Amino acid sequence: MRTLAITQNITLDGRIEMLDDWFDGAAQGDAGHEEQLAENARQRQRADALLVGRRTFEDFRHSWRALADDATGISDYLDGVRKHVVSSTLDEADLDWAGSSVLRGDPVAAVQELKARPGGDIVCTGSIRLTHTLVAAGVVDEYRLFVYPVVQGRGQGLFPEGHSASGLRLTEARAFGNGVGYLRYRAG
Repeated sequence: MRTLAITQNITLDGRIEMLDDWFDGAAQGDAGHEEQLAENARQRQRADALLVGRRTFEDFRHSWRALADDATGISDYLDGVRKHVVSSTLDEADLDWAGSSVLRGDPVAAVQELKARPGGDIVCTGSIRLTHTLVAAGVVDEYRLFVYPVVQGRGQGLFPEGHSASGLRLTEARAFGNGVGYLRYRAG
């Protein structure tokens, strides 16, 4: 069975909703940033499916589709990876990005069906409402968190309100030279 990984940029106080410019203002161009990009590239090599909600899909399409001179490799990855968009409002014709499809109906059932297919990792990023749905349903296998040394003090967190989790196992922890930490937890 494939791994469903929630990959998020997160603040020290557990916020994944980016209300301030803490992510855009992160140190870039330094050695630590290069280490972080290398970790992102390593994860992309293991993944052959991206799972996002409509808003994140539209943001990614606007920012990353066919972006020229992208030294990060993110644009090339997003242009080539299979993109599954959970949406009740988009049609296939609305997607206009190669390798994109709409998942309708129950997102948990759709994700369970994707996990049962052969292939690499399925990565869900951004998409707070979708992330909360998947976490609450208990279908997440891994949490891959890029922890930024920032306290935002408000905004939505990684876990849905009132959700508790136990049994998470820390399987990897690293610190990058730019102050960002990377934590990988395995569920159950």
